[in-house]
Amino acid sequence: MSKSKGGEYELYDFEPIAENESKTIQYAEEISNVGSVGSVDSKDNSKTPYGEDDSNKKSMWKNFIDGFKRMELGDIDPNLSEVERANIIAERAPLKRSLKNRHVQMIAIGSAIGTGLFVGSGTALRTGGPASLIICYFLIGTMIFCTVQALGELAVAYPVAGSFLSLNSRFISPIWGFCMAWNYVLQWIIVMPLELVAASLTIRYWNDEINSAAWVTIFYFTIVFINIFGVKGYGEAEFVFSTIKVVAILGFIILGIVLNCGGGPVGGYIGGKYWYNPGAFHHGFKGLCGVFVTAAFSFSGTELVGLTSAETANPRKTLPSATKQVFWRITLFYMVSLTLIGLLVPYNDPRLMGNSSADAAASPFVIAIRNAGIKGLPSVMNAVILIAVLSVANSAVFAASRTVASLADQGFAPKFFGYIDRKGRPLVGVGISFAFGLLCYLAASDKEAVAFAWMMAISGLSSIFTWGSICFTHVRFRRALHVQGRGTNELTFTAMSGVYGSIWGVILNILVLMAEFWYSLFPTNKPDAYNFFENYLNAVVLVFFFFVYLIWKKFRVTFLIRAKDVDLDTGRRVEDWDLLKQEIEEEKAFIASKPFYYRVYKMWC
Repeated sequence: MSKSKGGEYELYDFEPIAENESKTIQYAEEISNVGSVGSVDSKDNSKTPYGEDDSNKKSMWKNFIDGFKRMELGDIDPNLSEVERANIIAERAPLKRSLKNRHVQMIAIGSAIGTGLFVGSGTALRTGGPASLIICYFLIGTMIFCTVQALGELAVAYPVAGSFLSLNSRFISPIWGFCMAWNYVLQWIIVMPLELVAASLTIRYWNDEINSAAWVTIFYFTIVFINIFGVKGYGEAEFVFSTIKVVAILGFIILGIVLNCGGGPVGGYIGGKYWYNPGAFHHGFKGLCGVFVTAAFSFSGTELVGLTSAETANPRKTLPSATKQVFWRITLFYMVSLTLIGLLVPYNDPRLMGNSSADAAASPFVIAIRNAGIKGLPSVMNAVILIAVLSVANSAVFAASRTVASLADQGFAPKFFGYIDRKGRPLVGVGISFAFGLLCYLAASDKEAVAFAWMMAISGLSSIFTWGSICFTHVRFRRALHVQGRGTNELTFTAMSGVYGSIWGVILNILVLMAEFWYSLFPTNKPDAYNFFENYLNAVVLVFFFFVYLIWKKFRVTFLIRAKDVDLDTGRRVEDWDLLKQEIEEEKAFIASKPFYYRVYKMWC
């Protein structure tokens, strides 16, 4: 046992005594076979008398193989209820806490920024015009901020495996947790092949002669290689990917301001002329409703920072700061960049149509640069889009594998789904994710567009339900604290938006679902069943999961756990509450003693 920099104690993994004894006996036999200390094997003069090179190779190979063995959770009382057992398993899950502060910060800022922003924003601009673009992204942004703040409070209080997925069952009900967990799995196992195909389509910007299957293969094994190294590989890759995306978007913002003011090679001063011609709105209120869904898709994956809680070295210090970074992500990367997009690209630009939802040539970021007559830079932006797409594919493996393991922990899937090896890798979850990832080879099929349209339909609304569920879980958590005579003074981090922010999140998510229902059913003046199921199928899938659980439990289910019965203690990483409260008060006093600008900085960073 050693004390880490964060002040927490970490346990080193030791091999069982029996294995050590067998190694000692084996090593003694090898020494006796050498003959004498000074003798050297005449067939291989490169080895030492004791065969150390060979032994080291065997040891490295054995450690590599042993790393895939299952990490045991220990005995669990069989008399516990379903919810109690799930809570204990989530607390004990042997995921490695390898994510550092810099990893979590960059995951919060840019992990899931991909085609939703770089390409999907073009679809939103074409659908509703620049004014609808700003309004919808702003409203969704406020909801996302409240959601991530609520998630931060929950994840810091309960840094357990599965994060908000396991907390659904604890604070709402097992049946809702079952539906949300399986819904979340569907979302991410489908995202991976979608993003790999998007990456192959992005390559067509430079070369469309090479078969897409070749590029898909390269990208597929790149993601496999990254995930061999477990959560640390994911964290390092996302740190690099997100850094590139952040630098690129900040660079585009500066360039966009220059271009709008007439600083480009061609075009002259632009100002707000595209808001007058062709106009600020397109398709009126229906166009506005259509942008809502695209905006929500662009923010999907923002909740990934919550899944890192069980694999973060010191969540009490890291997660509060990470959740605050989402404010800057929404303000800078979405609101500012999309305001510039609305100024630089008219909504009737024919290139916004594209050939697919992942066509990089249809990216308004690329179009804005090409309109300015800048050569070479569109290819740079396209390379950033490629990196962003691979980043989301990498995040999809992380999210899907952890969710699959959480399903097993909660008893919603076979036990072997929860297999986590000694290196902290949820192997079965990773394997399932990569198995579904092979669907990316549909890119070589003539039916690619149809197949992926329906795959996307299965999980298209998943993020909306997930965010609404996180907000409602936070409301239920605060309600349980109140009913059980406890308060927020025992929390190390409280949501800046409070419980009212979570209520706003629930309401806005419901409004988005209503808007999407209307827009999907009536794309024109007449109802369209095909369009409805293509865009709203995920809601039908949720209803299917609901009835699956009812039948599985023979209709003996609890639809809402009473606030007084909610377990508020399992999974907390606090050993001395008095000491923790003293530390929090000292931190608050320290910040209060600092100048105004420092207090503002700590509030938002």
